Amino acid sequence: RKQATEYSISSSDEEFESKHSLTHKAKRALRKRRKLEKETKQLIKQEELKRLHKAQAVQRQLEELEERQRALEIFGVKLERELRGEAGTQSTKDENQMLHEWFELVMEKNKLMRYESELLIIAQELELEDHQSRLEQKLREKMAIDGKSKGTVCSTPQGQTMP
Repeated sequence: RKQATEYSISSSDEEFESKHSLTHKAKRALRKRRKLEKETKQLIKQEELKRLHKAQAVQRQLEELEERQRALEIFGVKLERELRGEAGTQSTKDENQMLHEWFELVMEKNKLMRYESELLIIAQELELEDHQSRLEQKLREKMAIDGKSKGTVCSTPQGQTMP
């Protein structure tokens, strides 16, 4: 009897320790998951800020580019009038020099247009990255909800747990 009593006490102690250990492990896993979620949110926020700063820089460059294109357009109109002889006064430049300036102006304008295309592509890429990030966040939220609903544990009257 003494042995049976000791066995039942030790088995109940083991059962208690086992439940305590599981509870401790569950709490530790929960803390770890929360910490990981917090770090992930911080990384997402940092990526959003990087994209925002990059988008602002692209916007500033597009505005500067537009100003330069306007200035070139004004200069180009003036130069074309001089080439056609429409200017009110005779130009002191010879025709070859004016043609050379006009071709340089056209080359500069083409260069600016290519740069503008590159900036627009970068802006579109940033928009797509932002959209992807939002979709990934929604997916994580849905997976977390699904994980919580699947992770619920039901108790039976005998004290056993069922998934």
